[in-house]
Amino acid sequence: MQEKEPTERRAVVLLSGGLDSATTLACARTEFQCYALAFDYGQRHRIELDAARRVAQDMGAIEFRIVRLDLRAIGGSALTDSNIAVPESHAIGRDIPVTYVPFRNAHFLAVAVSWAEVLGARKVYIGAVEQDSSGYPDCRPAYYEAFNRVVRAGTREGRIEIVTPLIAMRKAEIVRLGLELGAPFDLTWSCYGGQDQACGVCDSCVLRLRAFRAAGTKDPIPYAEKQIVEC
Repeated sequence: MQEKEPTERRAVVLLSGGLDSATTLACARTEFQCYALAFDYGQRHRIELDAARRVAQDMGAIEFRIVRLDLRAIGGSALTDSNIAVPESHAIGRDIPVTYVPFRNAHFLAVAVSWAEVLGARKVYIGAVEQDSSGYPDCRPAYYEAFNRVVRAGTREGRIEIVTPLIAMRKAEIVRLGLELGAPFDLTWSCYGGQDQACGVCDSCVLRLRAFRAAGTKDPIPYAEKQIVEC
C-alpha cells in the first residue's frame, strides 16, 4: 500500500480558473500536495468553473472540489445580479466597481480553512492581487493579515496560514511567473461575461490583455476580436 503524504505537505488552493489562481497553484505545487477548491456562487461567468477543473487536472491537483455558495441571494454585484450590467473597462472610475462581490473572499476563505482543517493542511493559497485588482477591498494585504488572525483564533490548532504569493505583483509579473512555472494559461478564463469567447472589453479582460502585452507574449485564449479594446 502506498504511504499517504504527511498532512503538513498538503495545501488547499482556491482556484477560480483565471490566470492569477493558476499561477498560485503553480507556486503552491512546488512545495505542497495541492487540493483545489472552486466555488459555484451564482456568477454569470460560470465558464470559469470548467476552466478551474481543467487547470486542476492539468496541474496534478490531488483533488478538485466545487462548493456551491449561491450569493445571488444577496446580490449587489454585476457578477451575481442579472439586473446590473457588467461595465466595459473604460466605464469604470476610481470607486470600487459594480463587479465587486460584497465580502466574497471571506466566504471562500472560510470554506477553504474548514477543508484545510479536515485535511490536516497547514496552508491555504489564494491568488489575491492588490496592484491590479480593480480596487477590490478584499484584495488588500491588511485584509489577509486580519483574516490570518481570525484563523489562528478560531481553528482547532490555530496553525493554518492563508498565503498570498502574488499580492504585491503586477499582472505582467504574474504572467511571466506563471509561464516559468508551467501554468496552463491556455486553459484559463478571466472574462466576466458568459460567452464562449472572452469579450475583450470588461475590466478583467483588459487587465489580462495588458498583462500579456507587457510580458511580451500573446494571450492564448480566444477573444471576440472585433470587440477587443486597445490596450
